[in-house]
Amino acid sequence: MTFLKLLEGIRSPFFDSLFLLITSIGEETVAILLLSVIFWCIDKKLAYAIGLAYFMSGLLVQGMKIGFRIERPWVADPSFTPVAAAVEHATGYSFPSGHTQSATVIFGTLGMSLKKVWQKLICLLVIVLVGFSRMYLGVHTLADICVSMAIGLIVAYLVLRLFAKEAGNEDRRQIVAATVPAVLAVAAVIFSFSLYSAGTIEQGYVSDIMKAAGAGIGFAAGMFVESRYIRFSTECGKILMQVLKYAVGIAGVLAIKEGLKLVIGTGLVTDMLRYFLIGFWMTALFAMIVKKFMNNKTKEGQT
Repeated sequence: MTFLKLLEGIRSPFFDSLFLLITSIGEETVAILLLSVIFWCIDKKLAYAIGLAYFMSGLLVQGMKIGFRIERPWVADPSFTPVAAAVEHATGYSFPSGHTQSATVIFGTLGMSLKKVWQKLICLLVIVLVGFSRMYLGVHTLADICVSMAIGLIVAYLVLRLFAKEAGNEDRRQIVAATVPAVLAVAAVIFSFSLYSAGTIEQGYVSDIMKAAGAGIGFAAGMFVESRYIRFSTECGKILMQVLKYAVGIAGVLAIKEGLKLVIGTGLVTDMLRYFLIGFWMTALFAMIVKKFMNNKTKEGQT
């Protein structure tokens, strides 16, 4: 708390706005936008690695949050005041940091995959800035940040090793990549329901786990289906077609995320279903549309 109070003493309207912008890099919406553009338009294999690392580490972090149940800094110390605009998105428990985990996994996986040193340094800078922003805004402690970074980097490294050429049989890799997130998701759901039934946590925390589990299973299942049976190409010829493809894909995500909510409502099961469909749409359903209507026929199956 000493470091957070030091940062509290040097806040200014300019830096408040700056770090609110930086911290948004770790939000769910940004993760979906970045993962989608990489998967649909740039490099499927890299997107698979980022997506798996993102969902697996996210489930670990969510599980640790409800397991340790460490309160936010301003709850633990009422004399401390966070930046008010940041509190709205600082839901749930404090330890570890979900925003930091998200940024670390995405840019950590990307950084480990890039060849040039300056590219790696940019990715590292983004991770550090997002982590620092969470402390500047007063919504996380240094321990929250460091543990999230460690989890994100370790999971990213292990997933990249799984996708490395020397990792072995391709069929075995696909099965492991599809199975591990599903096992983690089931374990996280069981754990959250056991705490909820015991009256230890509120339903909102279970809902967060259900969403993460649904998205993770949907992404992994869609990845398995796409890599085995669809094999679309990220290349579409003209830039305009790439832009159109991305716009249509994101429109589908929004239709499932927000539009479907109007039809089936919200709840533990329906939230999990919506997020499962988002993951499956991103990796399999929209991939079929791309292959049929947007791919260059000579490029199908390439990344």
